[in-house]
Amino acid sequence: MKKLLAISLALIRKYKRENLGSGRTRNMVSIAAAEDVITIGFAQVGHESDWRAANTLDYQNTFTAENGYELLFVDADNDHTAQMEAVRNFIQQEVDYIVICPVQEAGWDVVLQEAQDAGIPVIIADRTVSADPSLYSCFIGTDSAAEGVQAGEWLAEQLDGAEANILVIEGSVGASAAIGRTEGFNQVAAEHPEWKILDSQSGDFTQAGGQQVMESYLKSYPDQFNVVVCQNDNEAYGAIDAMKAAGVTYGVGGDVILISFDATKQGLTLTLNGEINCNVECNPLQAQGVAELIAKLEAGECSVVMILEESVLKKREEEGSTLEWFIPDDGNVLIPSTVMTVAPEKSANNNIAACEAITDWLLSDEGQSYIVKGWMHSVITDYATEPYDGKPTQELMDTNIPVDWEKCYKERDSIRTLFQENVTVE
Repeated sequence: MKKLLAISLALIRKYKRENLGSGRTRNMVSIAAAEDVITIGFAQVGHESDWRAANTLDYQNTFTAENGYELLFVDADNDHTAQMEAVRNFIQQEVDYIVICPVQEAGWDVVLQEAQDAGIPVIIADRTVSADPSLYSCFIGTDSAAEGVQAGEWLAEQLDGAEANILVIEGSVGASAAIGRTEGFNQVAAEHPEWKILDSQSGDFTQAGGQQVMESYLKSYPDQFNVVVCQNDNEAYGAIDAMKAAGVTYGVGGDVILISFDATKQGLTLTLNGEINCNVECNPLQAQGVAELIAKLEAGECSVVMILEESVLKKREEEGSTLEWFIPDDGNVLIPSTVMTVAPEKSANNNIAACEAITDWLLSDEGQSYIVKGWMHSVITDYATEPYDGKPTQELMDTNIPVDWEKCYKERDSIRTLFQENVTVE
């Protein structure tokens, strides 16, 4: 199917910076002190792509001696075991911080625990890990699943209900970028019964891998596909080489729609030239964000923050977790939570009967039992079963800090800003 498509640049700059200060035990020093040199151990994925090369250069240009850093750099060459060994070497060298761009998502719990035991904060960058978030200080990187969704939504808009027979060249097996982009794109594909994903294989984020997979596809699916999704630009270069050699037209005005990710300089040039139809940007310039996080940690601006949620209590009871929760010595804040409004003048839909029925159920033995099972709210005083690890309301009220809730509501924007400035990093 030949379709004339306009060039579309789908750009994403979504960074997550989470869990600041979690698990940090070392003493803070001021980054401003001229005599201080902060040692950074940086375990990079490898050098598999143009994006990765730009990412590495960004770290090398940011963490310089002139800026007060010593950067210990290790290229893991896409080897998960070698990367973990590099991290262990950083621990033995007693670096101040460890930055990891993980080769794989899984398998990090043990070595992260070793770093935490040594009192060395770890920053996970670019790609995510499946380890317990309490084992590392923070994460900064892109939202790979959102990138996949962006590519899928762009394709849906362009096809406008037409059929699609799709071939996917995935990134490295086990890499969160490949996992996220696959999940995001598949999420959109599931909403389109007129789409069919014929095959999906790993090109390892390399040009040679992309070309090899595309050559295999051309033999297995001759004249059967009209969309190729490459999970990075280097794979797209390889796919272009293979299709060009086979006489298959692609890009704007071609028989095959070509989607790529990263929007590197060459990839963006090919997109502007019409050889790539859609290129979802993933920004490799992340080192400055990491430096900002380290500066805040060094200055003590980000302290440990624990938010007690139902999920924490659930984890404690079901898994016998050692997570602890406590009432601060200087008091606590009890947040009022309205179960149901029954006053006619305050009921939006004026369905008082429904309000009363739900309230009666929550106060019944059955409703109270579900509150206990679901760790949702406090139970009534005389209910037989107490929520697991719960505290009596009166005990909390004894140290309750009065709050002007009306004022909080009116000044919610300024309070939110203060919270973001003092607790989180945007």
